[in-house]
Order: sequence, then C-alpha cells, then structure tokens
Amino acid sequence: MAIKMKPVDVVLTGVGWTGGILAKELAEAGLKVVGLERGRARDTNPDFQAPWVHDELRYHSRFELMQDLAKETLTFRNSANQVALPMRYLGSFYPGEGLGGAGVHWNGQTFRFLPWDFETRSRTLARYGPGAIPPDSTAQDWGITYDELEPYYDRFERTVGLSGKAGNLRGNLQPGGNPFEGPRSREYPNPPMKTSHAGALFKQAATSLGYHPFPAPSANMSRGYVNPDGANLAPCMYCGYCEVFACEFGAKASPQVTVLPIAQKTGNFELRTLSNVVKINLDTAGKRATGVTYVDARGREIEQPADLVIVTSYILNNARLLLLSGIGRPYDPATGEGVVGRNYAYQVTSAVNVFFEDKIFNTFMGAGALGVIVDDFNGDNFDHKGLAFIGGGYIAAWTVGARPIHFHPVPPGTPRWGSQWKAAVAHYYNRAFLIQTHGGVLPYRGNHLDLDPTYRDVFGLPLLRMTFDWHENELRRSSYLSDRAEQIARAMSPSKIGADRRAPHYSVVPYQTTHNTGGAVMGADPKTSAVNKYLQSWDVSNLFVVGASAFPHNAGYNPTDTVGALAYWAADAIKNRYVKRPGPLV
Repeated sequence: MAIKMKPVDVVLTGVGWTGGILAKELAEAGLKVVGLERGRARDTNPDFQAPWVHDELRYHSRFELMQDLAKETLTFRNSANQVALPMRYLGSFYPGEGLGGAGVHWNGQTFRFLPWDFETRSRTLARYGPGAIPPDSTAQDWGITYDELEPYYDRFERTVGLSGKAGNLRGNLQPGGNPFEGPRSREYPNPPMKTSHAGALFKQAATSLGYHPFPAPSANMSRGYVNPDGANLAPCMYCGYCEVFACEFGAKASPQVTVLPIAQKTGNFELRTLSNVVKINLDTAGKRATGVTYVDARGREIEQPADLVIVTSYILNNARLLLLSGIGRPYDPATGEGVVGRNYAYQVTSAVNVFFEDKIFNTFMGAGALGVIVDDFNGDNFDHKGLAFIGGGYIAAWTVGARPIHFHPVPPGTPRWGSQWKAAVAHYYNRAFLIQTHGGVLPYRGNHLDLDPTYRDVFGLPLLRMTFDWHENELRRSSYLSDRAEQIARAMSPSKIGADRRAPHYSVVPYQTTHNTGGAVMGADPKTSAVNKYLQSWDVSNLFVVGASAFPHNAGYNPTDTVGALAYWAADAIKNRYVKRPGPLV
C-alpha cells in the first residue's frame, strides 16, 4: 500500500529546465511546490569540479550524466511492420538523468524558432499551395505565434545570460546578426563569444558566396553576468568540455546555476531526488488529477497529492507517463485518431569535414556553442518552388573542443586502422574541422510513440516504443543542405573534403542530436493535440505537460530556447489565470 504524503499546491515530475523554471515561478508566487527528480542531487560544487569533470571516458564513453538504460530504456523500429527491440546502449540521443536533467550536459546552443515554425501548415499552404505538404504529413500550426512567445523568449534568454548579436530589433535589421530571425524586443544580454580560426574561415567563405553568417547564440558566457534573479554566471574559459559534460565554472547556464537556487530560497519549494514517478493519479471520473505516485530510493511506493500536476520530464518520459496513466487518447497510426504519441519528430543532420595542410586550428580549445551560422536555408527563408521539399536547417562551423578519444578526423581513403590511420590522425588532428547541417523534421502519420507490448522497465511497466524513419521530404532537404555545406567548404580551398551525408533510413545507433520532440503536442484542436496553447491538458484541466513534447513538428534549430520560453509562458498562465480561476484556459 502506498504511503500518502501531505497534500501540496503543485507537484512537478522532473526537475530540469522546465521543472526548475516552474518551481521558481510558482514558489515565488506563494504556491507550495514539490519537485520529484528520478536521478540524484548534484551541484556545481562539489559534483562538477576538476579534475574528474574532464574525464572523457567517464562522461562521453560511459555516460555518467545520462539515463541508465539497464533500468529504463525504449524500444525502436523504423516501421510498424518491424519488431521493435530495446535500445541497450545510448546512441542517437542522450536523455539526461539527475537534478538539472539535460540542462547539465547540454552544449548551450540556444536559438529562437522562426515565425514560420509556429505556423508551418498555414504559411506553407498560403505560399505554395496544398501540394507542397507531403500527403502523409500531419503537419499543423502550434496554436501560438512567434509574436505571442517573443516576450517569453526574451525572459528565458536573460535568465541564461545568452551571448549573441541581434539581427532584427523590432523589425529593423542589424549588421552582424541573423537577418532571417523573427523581430526581437531587445539586444542579447551579452555580446557574442570569440570567433575561432575555423569560424573566421567559414564566415569569410560564406560571405563570399552571398550568404549571411552570424555568431551562434550561446548560453556559454562571453563575460561575467548577473541575471535578473541575481544569479551569477562566470565567463567561459573555452576549455572544450561542454556537451555531455557539466561546467565546473558555472559559465554554461544550467538549472543549478540559475533557477533552482532562487526556487530553494523562497522556502516554498521542496526537492525530492531519487523519486521515480510511475503514474499520475486521477479521480473516479478521470477528469481531475489528484496527484502522482512515485517509487523512492528504498523501493517504497509513495503517493503525493496535489491540486496541480505539471509533467516536466524529458519529452519521451512525458509521453510515456501520459500513456501509463491513461490520460488522453493514445494515437493510432492506422486510423490517424488519438493524440498521445502523435507527431513524434527528430532532426536530420549531415556534415562535411575540411582538411588543410597549411593551417592550424588549436581544436582542443572551444565551447559547446562557439560557432558561426548560416541561416539562409532554414525554415522558409528561401524559395522552395521546384525543390520538392519544404523546411530547411542551418549550416554551421562549430568549435566545440577536440577531445582525444572521440575526435580523430581523417580524409577519405585513409585506412580505418593501423599505422597509416594513426599517422593521419596525428597529422590532421589540428588541421581539420567540421561543417554541420542541422535540419528540421515534419511529423508523419506513421512516426509515433506508444507503449511496447513486450518489454518492461525495472518497475514492471511497459517501455516506450518509438516508430520513426526519414521521409522523402527530409532526405531531399538534407541533400540540399549538404550541397550548400560542400559549396562553402570548397570556397575555403581546403586540401581535402570528406562528406558524411544522411543514410536513407534512420538508425538509433550513431549519435545525432538529443532533440526529440512531440508525443503530447500543443494546438487549437483537441482532436489533433494533447494540450492547448497554454500546455494544459484538454482532458484533465489541472494537468499541464511542459517541454519539447509539445512541439507539433521539429524545426531546424536546437530546442532549448523554445522549451524555456514555453515554460515561462505556461508559468505565467498558471500564476495569473489558472490559480485565480481553476479550470480550462481555452
């Protein structure tokens, strides 16, 4: 029998970026908040300190900060006519585990989505007609516009101390920034990071081709910064240990550095770690959440009653928890009906390695978001007529740090092992860098999430099953972006070029991005969305589901800025509307 705790105003199921923001905002508003985190507690000091924080074997090879697949994983298949099998080794994406979630091991790349991204369907139909959208795509508008979300983008960016250069200030284009971005109300809180030698070469080549390169927006600090809540962030040291690592300096914005200390100072926030939520509890009518049930570190089943339940875990866990709790109609790809598990999407990437004989790049230095970007081929920034695809992505030269175990570029034709391979690695380690493309993915009827009928986790609960593959729209788009990336590479006059283009079928094995989206998408129609524009469940009005699970499709950008903006958007709706008058907000 479950141990029943004292009721609280709010319970959060996960304490990363979304949980941390909501904890701070709601605790400051006077609500009693309990945050349940399945992983352990950790903080910059002592958990992220040198020398062990730079242990590449521990963090990049053995996934110290990631989800333990021995306890919980997912099953994967490309299509419904295949048998899904468990993912037993982290590959394509790295879900985080522990306090701060993926906000600890992220790289800090922090882009706003384009206005087109929020109105993909309607804008595409208006510009190109109905034939432009693939017939099997379930693309839809978000139910919210860029202009509505802009103040919340600004709020998150000031929380994390974003470094960058505005390209569009209140409709006025600014030199040096991204001319394709949506209008922003203010300049970035901090100036851009330094430009690396590789970034400078990329910028020069892209400019010579008529493109518009700009410095990557970065949650790695270009200078010391105090955010509006009084949190201190230190300047980046360009050590090259960002993605999959924690930051020992507090120079990469994380929940530990920004929102969590503020939440804890209120006296209204209680954090419980090693607390794995297994179910959202409902009343007898199934219309109201009464709290959650979780399993603690001692294996005890505990019930936490709450007036308001907010699901704030990683997107895959958000969808799975709704399915396990029987909230919302599960999506059925055969009929196209149902909402939970619908519109799962990912991103499609490719890369070009450029090799030089006469240039040294000091690639061991870098930062997770140190880069130069070309956005000319993202979203609908270019005319798609005659291209047989919609959407796009960015092209970037990143200087993230060349760690010795995982960075060993060699030109095409180099043997894969032996003395010649070793000689090539030694020669080109400091004479090569990568140009990457990063494209969005439309949702499709067959790409979805559901519960696996065979495999279960350590608690005996069904694993999440992922069904996903590339479609022609994404393959054509990726090929187009790859061609543009190779064009920029050739403009640098390298000695050799090596292209890594996208395979015809998605694989869960090689790493690509930790940018999964969908499964509990937002929208204006309860027949095609699990939550409304405020991230509130259509079926259970005192339940909110916050995170990238709400994205109806995936854009060409990294999702964290939009995740943070939506968290502040939902918090504002809860504080200023729901609490004053509980019930449906739409």
